[in-house]
Amino acid sequence: MKFETALIHGGVSEDQTTGATSVPIYMASTFRQHEIGQNKYEYSRTGNPTRGAVEALIAQLEHGTAGFAFASGSAAINTVFSLFSAGDHIIVGNDVYGGTFRLIDSVLKRFGMTFTVVDTRDLNAVNDAIQPTTKAIYLETPTNPLLHITDIQAIADLAQAHHLTSIIDNTFASPYVQRPLELGIDIVLHSASKYLGGHSDVIAGLVVTKDADLADRIGYLQNAIGSILAPQESWLLQRGIKTLALRMRAHLSNAETIFNYLKQHPAVAKVYYPGDPDNPDYAVAKKQMHGFGAMISFELQPGLDPKAFVEHLQVITLAESLGALESLIEIPALMTHGAIPRDIRLQNGIKDELIRLSVGVEASEDLIADLDRGFASVQA
Repeated sequence: MKFETALIHGGVSEDQTTGATSVPIYMASTFRQHEIGQNKYEYSRTGNPTRGAVEALIAQLEHGTAGFAFASGSAAINTVFSLFSAGDHIIVGNDVYGGTFRLIDSVLKRFGMTFTVVDTRDLNAVNDAIQPTTKAIYLETPTNPLLHITDIQAIADLAQAHHLTSIIDNTFASPYVQRPLELGIDIVLHSASKYLGGHSDVIAGLVVTKDADLADRIGYLQNAIGSILAPQESWLLQRGIKTLALRMRAHLSNAETIFNYLKQHPAVAKVYYPGDPDNPDYAVAKKQMHGFGAMISFELQPGLDPKAFVEHLQVITLAESLGALESLIEIPALMTHGAIPRDIRLQNGIKDELIRLSVGVEASEDLIADLDRGFASVQA
């Protein structure tokens, strides 16, 4: 089954009882048992048919064997980190979501886990960071917000050679653009509020694996921790996923147009975009991605105020998040990555003037006109 077809007919796509072409929203906390221990469903924290449908769908789309839906992307990340114990060491990419750093620094370190932060594009640095207690490598590619690209196959091979669990946050790409499990990664996760949901109307997280032991352990933690996705949100997410291919084609096309516009604009000092032939990660991106995604970050020329720029836009929405139909823009230093101490943020290349743009599906002409408006406001 082709990917576009699986989006619509994959997983559990209809009600097996009535034939309805939309999976029902099972707003039930518990389920009648005619015989003890014989029911597929017992209690909705443990399992719910609506949630099960979207879990089966994401597993199929990522070419995994088991999917798990959570109340948020952060809940998904926390559950995956809960696979590990006090004394375990994890290697983490140096350019990941600010909320992931917040979880690591403010919560997980208090529980006795240790972390080494490295640029995962540098395989020697990753290899040198491995300790006797190292259990996993965790990264994003493309990264948030600098859109760095790590060689997924190389990381998977390195992890396997050292018997480590490899984990990738695939939010910025979505399974439309890349499928890390096919390249040997053990666990893939998503903030499904972004491209998978696609409509800025649901908060959700997803985890997928193809390893039976990991699936059993993640399933146990999902039930034990309890941060599961509710039926209403599960239904919204599955509905959003159906149009992923249509939306991503428009996202990718617009992103390329906006990149070409920004690349030549005199007020722009630097553009971060995996599809830039001048980007040092371009060859790796071209090898492992089907398209270059729809995220672009850029820095204004010195002396230009990024805050004034984003606040003067009228079509592009000033807001956190990404992957929505509408274009969203933000300043990571003041918003999504504000929890990271400034010295560490600057060390990782996230400057105060960096702007992150999630390119939506509006008419590209309107987006360019809006960006022109923003540039005019800071160049006046």
